[in-house]
Amino acid sequence: MTTTATVPSLTRDAERLNDALGELLRVVQFRDRDRACCYDVSVSQCYALKSVVEAEGLSVNDLAAALFLDKSTASRIANSLVDKRYVARTRDPEDGRVVQLVATPAGAAMSARIEADTTGEYAELLEGFGPEVRTALIELVGWLGRRFAAGVEVSGGSCCVVK
Repeated sequence: MTTTATVPSLTRDAERLNDALGELLRVVQFRDRDRACCYDVSVSQCYALKSVVEAEGLSVNDLAAALFLDKSTASRIANSLVDKRYVARTRDPEDGRVVQLVATPAGAAMSARIEADTTGEYAELLEGFGPEVRTALIELVGWLGRRFAAGVEVSGGSCCVVK
């Protein structure tokens, strides 16, 4: 296996990727934080609402896993969305012991509004690129997301790099 120690150009490229991703993540996080007041939801609530809408219902445990959070944090986020009436608790039709979080019509509408606004912003970013570059960019970002997600510790967190 090739290591960064044996290929100096790989080390330089890894450092550049780290810097580029770090900058991108910081900017996106601050953009999301700053726009939260426009939608009446925090960034975490936004991600949770989107997860609930897309899954057409989730348990708190499933929400926690989807967001890479512990159950208590996911529960607090779910409670806040219930308080805002964007999410409701219902019994799972297959197992009445399980409580499902489902989007209310207001929650589905809020999620759709946020999604439409974000899609519009990304369309503006992509409009200068041809279809091949857009496709490659989307595939690469998706691949990076899946690779990073595979290494995320979801059972309480870790201060160490997970491989």
